[in-house]
Amino acid sequence: MNNIRTLDGGFSVIENLKVSGAREGKFGVSIILCPNSNASGVFTSNKVTAAPVKYTKNVLKNGKVSAVFVNSGNANCFTGDQGFKDCETLVELVSKDLKIPKEEIAISSTGVIGREMPIDIISKVAYESLSKLGDKPEDSLAAAKAIMTTDTFPKECAVEVTLTTGETVKIAGITKGSGMIAPNMGTMLSFIVTDAVMPSKEINAALKQAADISFNMIVVDGDESTNDTCLLMANGASGVEVVKDGKIDANFQEALNYLCIDLAKKMARDGEGATKFIEANVCGAKDLNDARLAAKSIISSSLFKSAVFGGDPNWGRIVSAIGYSGCDLNPDIVTIAIADDVDEVNLVKNGEILAFEDTPYLERAEKIMQSKNVIVNIDMDLGDGEATAWGCDLTYDYVKINAEYTT
Repeated sequence: MNNIRTLDGGFSVIENLKVSGAREGKFGVSIILCPNSNASGVFTSNKVTAAPVKYTKNVLKNGKVSAVFVNSGNANCFTGDQGFKDCETLVELVSKDLKIPKEEIAISSTGVIGREMPIDIISKVAYESLSKLGDKPEDSLAAAKAIMTTDTFPKECAVEVTLTTGETVKIAGITKGSGMIAPNMGTMLSFIVTDAVMPSKEINAALKQAADISFNMIVVDGDESTNDTCLLMANGASGVEVVKDGKIDANFQEALNYLCIDLAKKMARDGEGATKFIEANVCGAKDLNDARLAAKSIISSSLFKSAVFGGDPNWGRIVSAIGYSGCDLNPDIVTIAIADDVDEVNLVKNGEILAFEDTPYLERAEKIMQSKNVIVNIDMDLGDGEATAWGCDLTYDYVKINAEYTT
Protein backbone atom coordinates (compact mmCIF):
# COMPACT_ATOMS: atom_id res chain seq x y z
CA MET A 1 0.00 0.00 0.00
CA ASN A 2 2.95 2.36 0.44
CA ASN A 3 3.33 2.26 -3.34
CA ILE A 4 -0.29 3.26 -3.99
CA ARG A 5 -1.72 6.76 -3.73
CA THR A 6 -5.45 7.39 -4.20
CA LEU A 7 -6.38 10.30 -6.44
CA ASP A 8 -9.47 12.45 -6.88
CA GLY A 9 -11.04 13.06 -10.27
CA GLY A 10 -11.70 9.58 -11.63
CA PHE A 11 -10.84 9.27 -15.32
CA SER A 12 -9.56 12.86 -15.45
CA VAL A 13 -6.20 11.74 -14.01
CA ILE A 14 -5.41 9.79 -17.22
CA GLU A 15 -3.91 11.74 -20.13
CA ASN A 16 -5.22 11.28 -23.67
CA LEU A 17 -8.58 10.10 -22.35
CA LYS A 18 -11.96 11.78 -22.75
CA VAL A 19 -15.27 10.64 -21.29
CA SER A 20 -18.85 11.85 -21.07
CA GLY A 21 -22.32 10.99 -19.89
CA ALA A 22 -25.87 12.08 -20.67
CA ARG A 23 -29.35 10.98 -19.61
CA GLU A 24 -32.96 11.23 -20.68
CA GLY A 25 -35.21 9.78 -18.01
CA LYS A 26 -34.15 6.22 -17.23
CA PHE A 27 -31.95 6.01 -20.32
CA GLY A 28 -28.30 7.02 -20.13
CA VAL A 29 -25.25 6.88 -22.38
CA SER A 30 -21.58 7.09 -21.43
CA ILE A 31 -18.75 7.35 -23.92
CA ILE A 32 -15.12 6.52 -23.19
CA LEU A 33 -12.68 7.76 -25.84
CA CYS A 34 -9.30 6.06 -25.41
CA PRO A 35 -7.59 6.08 -28.82
CA ASN A 36 -5.49 3.11 -29.88
CA SER A 37 -5.56 1.34 -26.51
CA ASN A 38 -4.60 -2.26 -25.90
CA ALA A 39 -7.49 -3.96 -24.13
CA SER A 40 -9.02 -7.08 -22.68
CA GLY A 41 -12.12 -7.97 -20.70
CA VAL A 42 -13.88 -10.44 -18.45
CA PHE A 43 -17.57 -11.19 -18.84
CA THR A 44 -20.61 -12.92 -17.40
CA SER A 45 -20.63 -16.70 -17.22
CA ASN A 46 -24.43 -16.72 -17.55
CA LYS A 47 -25.48 -18.95 -20.47
CA VAL A 48 -27.95 -16.26 -21.51
CA THR A 49 -25.58 -13.63 -22.86
CA ALA A 50 -26.59 -10.16 -24.00
CA ALA A 51 -25.91 -8.98 -27.55
CA PRO A 52 -23.38 -6.29 -26.50
CA VAL A 53 -21.35 -8.89 -24.58
CA LYS A 54 -21.08 -11.06 -27.70
CA TYR A 55 -20.28 -8.01 -29.83
CA THR A 56 -17.53 -6.77 -27.52
CA LYS A 57 -15.95 -10.21 -27.22
CA ASN A 58 -15.50 -10.13 -31.01
CA VAL A 59 -13.97 -6.66 -30.85
CA LEU A 60 -11.47 -7.76 -28.23
CA LYS A 61 -10.14 -10.58 -30.41
CA ASN A 62 -7.91 -7.92 -31.97
CA GLY A 63 -6.81 -6.69 -28.53
CA LYS A 64 -7.45 -3.07 -29.50
CA VAL A 65 -10.12 -0.60 -28.32
CA SER A 66 -10.38 3.11 -29.11
CA ALA A 67 -13.82 3.83 -27.66
CA VAL A 68 -16.48 2.29 -25.44
CA PHE A 69 -20.21 2.96 -25.77
CA VAL A 70 -22.31 2.19 -22.68
CA ASN A 71 -26.06 2.58 -22.29
CA SER A 72 -28.32 2.15 -19.28
CA GLY A 73 -32.06 1.51 -19.20
CA ASN A 74 -32.10 -1.42 -21.62
CA ALA A 75 -29.99 -4.59 -21.42
CA ASN A 76 -30.34 -5.52 -25.13
CA CYS A 77 -30.51 -9.14 -24.00
CA PHE A 78 -32.73 -11.92 -25.36
CA THR A 79 -33.47 -9.64 -28.30
CA GLY A 80 -32.47 -11.97 -31.16
CA ASP A 81 -30.91 -10.73 -34.37
CA GLN A 82 -32.31 -7.25 -33.78
CA GLY A 83 -30.20 -6.91 -30.66
CA PHE A 84 -26.99 -7.45 -32.62
CA LYS A 85 -28.18 -5.07 -35.36
CA ASP A 86 -28.81 -2.42 -32.69
CA CYS A 87 -25.24 -2.87 -31.46
CA GLU A 88 -23.99 -2.31 -35.00
CA THR A 89 -26.19 0.79 -35.40
CA LEU A 90 -24.88 2.40 -32.22
CA VAL A 91 -21.27 1.49 -32.94
CA GLU A 92 -21.56 2.99 -36.43
CA LEU A 93 -22.99 6.17 -34.91
CA VAL A 94 -19.95 6.50 -32.65
CA SER A 95 -17.55 5.53 -35.42
CA LYS A 96 -18.79 8.25 -37.76
CA ASP A 97 -18.86 10.93 -35.07
CA LEU A 98 -15.40 10.19 -33.66
CA LYS A 99 -13.86 9.01 -36.95
CA ILE A 100 -12.49 5.79 -35.50
CA PRO A 101 -12.80 2.25 -36.90
CA LYS A 102 -15.91 0.30 -35.94
CA GLU A 103 -13.65 -2.65 -35.19
CA GLU A 104 -12.16 -0.71 -32.26
CA ILE A 105 -15.42 0.24 -30.52
CA ALA A 106 -16.71 -1.85 -27.62
CA ILE A 107 -20.32 -1.67 -26.48
CA SER A 108 -22.05 -2.49 -23.21
CA SER A 109 -25.61 -2.26 -21.91
CA THR A 110 -27.51 -2.56 -18.64
CA GLY A 111 -31.20 -2.47 -17.83
CA VAL A 112 -34.34 -4.52 -18.44
CA ILE A 113 -33.90 -7.90 -20.18
CA GLY A 114 -36.09 -9.01 -23.10
CA ARG A 115 -37.09 -5.64 -24.49
CA GLU A 116 -35.87 -4.26 -27.80
CA MET A 117 -33.54 -1.32 -27.64
CA PRO A 118 -35.41 2.02 -27.96
CA ILE A 119 -32.91 2.94 -30.63
CA ASP A 120 -34.26 6.43 -31.34
CA ILE A 121 -34.01 7.54 -27.71
CA ILE A 122 -30.62 5.88 -27.16
CA SER A 123 -29.26 7.45 -30.35
CA LYS A 124 -30.47 10.88 -29.27
CA VAL A 125 -28.80 10.54 -25.87
CA ALA A 126 -25.68 9.15 -27.55
CA TYR A 127 -25.28 12.27 -29.69
CA GLU A 128 -25.69 14.43 -26.60
CA SER A 129 -23.05 12.42 -24.77
CA LEU A 130 -20.65 12.61 -27.72
CA SER A 131 -20.99 16.39 -27.74
CA LYS A 132 -19.90 16.54 -24.10
CA LEU A 133 -16.66 14.53 -24.27
CA GLY A 134 -14.09 16.03 -21.91
CA ASP A 135 -11.17 15.33 -19.59
CA LYS A 136 -12.32 17.06 -16.40
CA PRO A 137 -13.39 15.47 -13.09
CA GLU A 138 -16.98 16.46 -13.79
CA ASP A 139 -16.85 14.53 -17.08
CA SER A 140 -15.74 11.39 -15.27
CA LEU A 141 -18.54 11.83 -12.74
CA ALA A 142 -21.08 12.33 -15.54
CA ALA A 143 -19.92 9.09 -17.17
CA ALA A 144 -20.30 7.21 -13.88
CA LYS A 145 -23.78 8.65 -13.34
CA ALA A 146 -25.05 7.91 -16.85
CA ILE A 147 -24.58 4.14 -16.48
CA MET A 148 -26.49 3.92 -13.18
CA THR A 149 -29.76 1.98 -12.98
CA THR A 150 -30.91 1.20 -9.43
CA ASP A 151 -27.60 2.49 -8.06
CA THR A 152 -27.94 5.26 -5.48
CA PHE A 153 -24.53 6.84 -6.04
CA PRO A 154 -21.86 6.95 -8.79
CA LYS A 155 -18.80 4.78 -8.29
CA GLU A 156 -15.32 5.77 -9.43
CA CYS A 157 -11.75 5.31 -8.24
CA ALA A 158 -8.29 6.45 -9.34
CA VAL A 159 -4.81 5.61 -8.11
CA GLU A 160 -1.19 6.35 -8.86
CA VAL A 161 1.30 3.55 -8.27
CA THR A 162 5.06 3.59 -7.95
CA LEU A 163 6.37 0.55 -9.80
CA THR A 164 9.24 -1.68 -8.68
CA THR A 165 11.38 0.33 -11.13
CA GLY A 166 10.57 3.60 -9.35
CA GLU A 167 8.49 4.89 -12.27
CA THR A 168 4.82 5.82 -11.81
CA VAL A 169 1.64 5.06 -13.72
CA LYS A 170 -2.03 5.76 -13.08
CA ILE A 171 -5.16 3.61 -13.15
CA ALA A 172 -8.75 4.88 -13.05
CA GLY A 173 -12.14 3.24 -13.31
CA ILE A 174 -15.89 3.58 -12.98
CA THR A 175 -18.45 0.91 -12.22
CA LYS A 176 -22.16 0.42 -11.77
CA GLY A 177 -24.12 -2.23 -9.98
CA SER A 178 -26.43 -2.65 -7.01
CA GLY A 179 -28.68 -5.58 -7.92
CA MET A 180 -28.35 -8.95 -9.69
CA ILE A 181 -24.88 -9.17 -8.17
CA ALA A 182 -23.44 -12.57 -7.35
CA PRO A 183 -20.04 -14.24 -7.42
CA ASN A 184 -18.46 -14.49 -10.87
CA MET A 185 -19.56 -10.97 -11.74
CA GLY A 186 -22.88 -9.45 -10.93
CA THR A 187 -25.25 -6.70 -12.93
CA MET A 188 -22.03 -4.97 -12.95
CA LEU A 189 -20.31 -2.97 -15.59
CA SER A 190 -16.79 -1.77 -14.93
CA PHE A 191 -14.47 0.20 -17.18
CA ILE A 192 -10.85 0.75 -16.24
CA VAL A 193 -8.12 2.70 -18.03
CA THR A 194 -4.40 2.89 -17.28
CA ASP A 195 -1.80 5.14 -18.85
CA ALA A 196 0.73 2.30 -18.70
CA VAL A 197 2.24 0.62 -21.75
CA MET A 198 0.93 -2.94 -21.65
CA PRO A 199 0.24 -5.70 -24.22
CA SER A 200 -3.31 -7.09 -24.38
CA LYS A 201 -2.17 -10.58 -23.32
CA GLU A 202 -0.81 -9.28 -20.02
CA ILE A 203 -3.83 -6.96 -19.63
CA ASN A 204 -6.01 -10.05 -19.70
CA ALA A 205 -3.90 -11.84 -17.10
CA ALA A 206 -3.78 -8.84 -14.77
CA LEU A 207 -7.52 -8.20 -15.06
CA LYS A 208 -8.47 -11.82 -14.41
CA GLN A 209 -6.34 -11.87 -11.27
CA ALA A 210 -7.87 -8.62 -10.02
CA ALA A 211 -11.44 -9.68 -10.87
CA ASP A 212 -11.05 -13.00 -9.05
CA ILE A 213 -10.43 -11.26 -5.71
CA SER A 214 -12.83 -8.35 -6.21
CA PHE A 215 -15.82 -8.49 -8.57
CA ASN A 216 -16.04 -12.27 -8.25
CA MET A 217 -16.20 -12.00 -4.45
CA ILE A 218 -19.26 -9.75 -4.03
CA VAL A 219 -22.87 -10.80 -3.51
CA VAL A 220 -25.97 -8.65 -3.23
CA ASP A 221 -28.76 -11.06 -4.11
CA GLY A 222 -27.28 -14.22 -5.65
CA ASP A 223 -28.62 -13.52 -9.16
CA GLU A 224 -26.03 -13.43 -11.93
CA SER A 225 -26.60 -10.93 -14.72
CA THR A 226 -26.57 -11.56 -18.45
CA ASN A 227 -24.57 -8.41 -19.19
CA ASP A 228 -21.61 -8.38 -16.80
CA THR A 229 -18.63 -6.71 -18.39
CA CYS A 230 -15.30 -5.50 -17.07
CA LEU A 231 -12.85 -3.92 -19.50
CA LEU A 232 -9.27 -2.81 -18.90
CA MET A 233 -7.64 -0.54 -21.46
CA ALA A 234 -4.02 0.63 -21.55
CA ASN A 235 -3.52 3.77 -23.63
CA GLY A 236 0.24 4.02 -23.01
CA ALA A 237 0.11 7.78 -22.41
CA SER A 238 2.73 7.61 -19.65
CA GLY A 239 5.24 5.84 -21.86
CA VAL A 240 6.03 3.56 -18.92
CA GLU A 241 6.10 -0.20 -19.48
CA VAL A 242 4.70 -2.41 -16.72
CA VAL A 243 5.59 -5.73 -18.34
CA LYS A 244 9.21 -6.91 -18.45
CA ASP A 245 10.18 -10.28 -19.92
CA GLY A 246 6.52 -11.30 -19.89
CA LYS A 247 6.09 -10.54 -16.19
CA ILE A 248 3.66 -7.93 -14.87
CA ASP A 249 5.16 -5.47 -12.38
CA ALA A 250 4.09 -6.65 -8.91
CA ASN A 251 3.25 -3.13 -7.74
CA PHE A 252 1.05 -2.52 -10.79
CA GLN A 253 -0.87 -5.73 -10.10
CA GLU A 254 -1.28 -4.72 -6.46
CA ALA A 255 -2.65 -1.32 -7.50
CA LEU A 256 -5.07 -2.86 -10.01
CA ASN A 257 -6.24 -5.29 -7.32
CA TYR A 258 -6.73 -2.37 -4.92
CA LEU A 259 -8.76 -0.36 -7.43
CA CYS A 260 -10.99 -3.31 -8.36
CA ILE A 261 -11.60 -4.18 -4.70
CA ASP A 262 -12.51 -0.55 -3.99
CA LEU A 263 -15.04 -0.52 -6.84
CA ALA A 264 -16.41 -3.93 -5.81
CA LYS A 265 -16.92 -2.83 -2.21
CA LYS A 266 -18.74 0.30 -3.39
CA MET A 267 -21.15 -1.93 -5.30
CA ALA A 268 -21.71 -4.12 -2.25
CA ARG A 269 -22.38 -1.05 -0.08
CA ASP A 270 -24.90 0.15 -2.66
CA GLY A 271 -26.83 -3.12 -2.82
CA GLU A 272 -30.48 -2.56 -3.58
CA GLY A 273 -32.24 -1.49 -0.39
CA ALA A 274 -29.10 -2.13 1.68
CA THR A 275 -28.66 -0.58 5.12
CA LYS A 276 -25.52 -2.48 6.19
CA PHE A 277 -22.25 -3.59 4.60
CA ILE A 278 -20.97 -7.13 5.29
CA GLU A 279 -17.42 -8.43 5.00
CA ALA A 280 -16.55 -12.11 5.45
CA ASN A 281 -12.91 -13.01 6.07
CA VAL A 282 -11.91 -16.67 6.03
CA CYS A 283 -8.48 -17.96 7.03
CA GLY A 284 -7.14 -21.41 7.85
CA ALA A 285 -9.07 -23.09 5.04
CA LYS A 286 -7.65 -26.19 3.37
CA ASP A 287 -6.80 -24.13 0.28
CA LEU A 288 -7.73 -20.95 -1.59
CA ASN A 289 -10.74 -22.52 -3.30
CA ASP A 290 -12.21 -23.68 0.02
CA ALA A 291 -11.65 -20.24 1.53
CA ARG A 292 -13.52 -18.62 -1.35
CA LEU A 293 -16.36 -21.14 -1.13
CA ALA A 294 -16.82 -20.44 2.58
CA ALA A 295 -16.59 -16.64 2.33
CA LYS A 296 -19.01 -16.41 -0.60
CA SER A 297 -21.45 -18.82 1.04
CA ILE A 298 -21.66 -16.63 4.16
CA ILE A 299 -22.23 -13.49 2.10
CA SER A 300 -24.80 -15.28 -0.09
CA SER A 301 -26.92 -16.67 2.75
CA SER A 302 -30.34 -15.01 2.68
CA LEU A 303 -30.88 -16.10 6.28
CA PHE A 304 -27.65 -14.49 7.48
CA LYS A 305 -28.22 -11.36 5.39
CA SER A 306 -31.68 -11.07 6.96
CA ALA A 307 -30.17 -11.55 10.42
CA VAL A 308 -27.74 -8.70 9.75
CA PHE A 309 -30.66 -6.48 8.75
CA GLY A 310 -32.44 -7.36 11.99
CA GLY A 311 -29.32 -6.96 14.13
CA ASP A 312 -29.47 -10.61 15.23
CA PRO A 313 -26.08 -12.29 15.98
CA ASN A 314 -27.39 -15.68 14.90
CA TRP A 315 -24.04 -17.39 14.33
CA GLY A 316 -25.81 -20.67 13.55
CA ARG A 317 -26.62 -19.22 10.15
CA ILE A 318 -22.92 -18.55 9.58
CA VAL A 319 -21.77 -22.05 10.42
CA SER A 320 -24.65 -23.52 8.41
CA ALA A 321 -23.61 -21.50 5.35
CA ILE A 322 -20.03 -22.72 5.69
CA GLY A 323 -21.25 -26.28 6.13
CA TYR A 324 -23.18 -26.38 2.86
CA SER A 325 -20.62 -24.38 0.88
CA GLY A 326 -18.74 -27.46 -0.26
CA CYS A 327 -15.53 -26.66 1.63
CA ASP A 328 -13.83 -28.94 4.14
CA LEU A 329 -14.89 -28.11 7.71
CA ASN A 330 -14.26 -29.55 11.15
CA PRO A 331 -16.85 -28.01 13.52
CA ASP A 332 -14.77 -29.06 16.53
CA ILE A 333 -11.92 -26.65 15.71
CA VAL A 334 -13.58 -23.75 13.87
CA THR A 335 -13.52 -20.22 15.31
CA ILE A 336 -16.27 -17.71 14.47
CA ALA A 337 -16.07 -14.05 15.39
CA ILE A 338 -17.95 -10.92 14.42
CA ALA A 339 -16.63 -7.39 14.47
CA ASP A 340 -17.27 -3.81 13.51
CA ASP A 341 -14.89 -0.88 13.20
CA VAL A 342 -14.19 -0.74 16.96
CA ASP A 343 -14.80 -4.16 18.53
CA GLU A 344 -14.47 -7.90 17.83
CA VAL A 345 -15.96 -10.77 19.79
CA ASN A 346 -15.62 -14.54 19.48
CA LEU A 347 -18.91 -16.39 19.21
CA VAL A 348 -17.27 -19.80 18.85
CA LYS A 349 -13.62 -20.46 19.78
CA ASN A 350 -11.94 -23.67 18.58
CA GLY A 351 -15.35 -25.35 18.39
CA GLU A 352 -16.46 -24.15 21.84
CA ILE A 353 -19.61 -22.02 21.97
CA LEU A 354 -19.05 -18.77 23.88
CA ALA A 355 -22.05 -16.63 22.93
CA PHE A 356 -24.76 -18.09 25.16
CA GLU A 357 -27.70 -16.07 26.44
CA ASP A 358 -26.83 -13.70 29.29
CA THR A 359 -23.11 -13.83 28.48
CA PRO A 360 -20.97 -10.74 27.77
CA TYR A 361 -20.04 -12.33 24.44
CA LEU A 362 -23.63 -12.25 23.24
CA GLU A 363 -24.20 -8.74 24.58
CA ARG A 364 -21.19 -7.44 22.67
CA ALA A 365 -22.28 -9.34 19.57
CA GLU A 366 -25.73 -7.75 19.70
CA LYS A 367 -24.15 -4.31 19.89
CA ILE A 368 -21.82 -5.05 16.95
CA MET A 369 -24.77 -6.20 14.84
CA GLN A 370 -26.28 -2.71 15.09
CA SER A 371 -23.28 -1.27 13.24
CA LYS A 372 -23.35 -0.19 9.59
CA ASN A 373 -20.28 -2.35 8.92
CA VAL A 374 -20.54 -5.98 10.06
CA ILE A 375 -17.42 -8.14 9.73
CA VAL A 376 -17.38 -11.94 10.02
CA ASN A 377 -14.01 -13.54 10.78
CA ILE A 378 -13.65 -17.31 10.37
CA ASP A 379 -10.60 -19.43 11.23
CA MET A 380 -11.06 -23.00 10.01
CA ASP A 381 -7.65 -24.17 11.29
CA LEU A 382 -7.18 -26.63 8.42
CA GLY A 383 -4.58 -25.00 6.17
CA ASP A 384 -3.34 -21.78 4.59
CA GLY A 385 -6.34 -20.80 2.46
CA GLU A 386 -7.52 -17.19 2.85
CA ALA A 387 -10.26 -15.21 1.12
CA THR A 388 -12.55 -12.23 1.62
CA ALA A 389 -16.04 -11.63 0.25
CA TRP A 390 -18.34 -8.61 0.51
CA GLY A 391 -22.07 -8.08 0.49
CA CYS A 392 -24.95 -6.36 2.21
CA ASP A 393 -28.04 -7.07 4.27
CA LEU A 394 -31.36 -8.18 2.79
CA THR A 395 -34.13 -5.69 3.47
CA TYR A 396 -37.79 -4.96 2.84
CA ASP A 397 -36.72 -2.29 0.35
CA TYR A 398 -34.85 -4.88 -1.75
CA VAL A 399 -38.15 -6.69 -2.34
CA LYS A 400 -39.96 -3.43 -3.08
CA ILE A 401 -37.33 -2.23 -5.58
CA ASN A 402 -37.36 -5.49 -7.51
CA ALA A 403 -41.13 -5.98 -7.32
CA GLU A 404 -41.54 -2.64 -9.09
CA TYR A 405 -38.46 -2.73 -11.38
CA THR A 406 -40.25 -2.73 -14.75
CA THR A 407 -43.26 -0.67 -13.69
